[in-house]
Amino acid sequence: MFLGCFLSPAPKTPKNFQKSIEKIFSNIYTITVTLKERRKGRPKMIDFHTHILPNIDNGSRNIEETFNLIKEAKEAGFEGIVLTSHYKEGYYETDTPEREMWVNAITENLRAKGIDIKIYLANEIYITDNMMELLERGKASTINNTCYVLIDLPLDEEPMNLYQVIYSLQENKLIPVIAHPERYEFIQKEPEFVYELIEKGCYMQANYGSILGQYGRKAQLIVRKLLENHSIHFLGSDVHRQGTIYPKMKEALLEIEEIVGKDKLEDLTTTNPKLALANKRIEIDTPYESKLSFKEKIKMYIKSKIRIKNFFKRNINFQILTKKSFLCFS
Repeated sequence: MFLGCFLSPAPKTPKNFQKSIEKIFSNIYTITVTLKERRKGRPKMIDFHTHILPNIDNGSRNIEETFNLIKEAKEAGFEGIVLTSHYKEGYYETDTPEREMWVNAITENLRAKGIDIKIYLANEIYITDNMMELLERGKASTINNTCYVLIDLPLDEEPMNLYQVIYSLQENKLIPVIAHPERYEFIQKEPEFVYELIEKGCYMQANYGSILGQYGRKAQLIVRKLLENHSIHFLGSDVHRQGTIYPKMKEALLEIEEIVGKDKLEDLTTTNPKLALANKRIEIDTPYESKLSFKEKIKMYIKSKIRIKNFFKRNINFQILTKKSFLCFS
């Protein structure tokens, strides 16, 4: 079972007073974390979204690959990794106790080898009306047993039950964190939708690879807009395989720092993740709507048309090749 969201107020405490107290303590914690990191030198980052546990989802395929990925993360500058294995009903359904067993075993092994990196249990939960039930029954996990919940959405369509699921979580004092919003087609078409979700109490986690074009030009354009408009609160690698994003981290960090500045980058990579892992409230900058200009909409439309055209072209060429091969052997 997950922890309650922050500290419950004493009976009859005025709401405004409660919020003020929470804000004061949150700010003190944030300043403490920041000063500690700066005294140590370069802040050590937390990777907020990974698929490193072995044989759980479409990420790491074995324990050797898991340790190789952890080594890559350490070399890239991470001191903590949030293990957000997929939980999707009917596909990836490894429950919390089994994943906890893996986390404990890997932690012991890292300690025995003297590898100074922490790992945290979590899930990237595919949106479902049963999300609260999955959490309450110990099937799926929040972020490190806190009130933060990482949610995955369909890539190609807006989920009809999105608001109902958000409200259900919030009724139970949980905070939805939307995974990689820049990758969803419905947000690529209307990025201002992110502003609406933030206004409703959601946080946003972007992928490092998006700014490098790893998920295509559309996602690259959208993540840049979201970063510019204070609409991203966490960053994650979303790593699945060795030799993919971790070796490119330096390049990704430089690109993001150029957009948001050094202090904001530290918030996204270090301060905010540490606050979330400690079940603390995160103070966010006021977001702005990320709207596409007419020129950008035309570019997005043309790219979609080219992608569809190339898809059909590849399939037609494949069919012609198959027919020719068939005739050769007949």
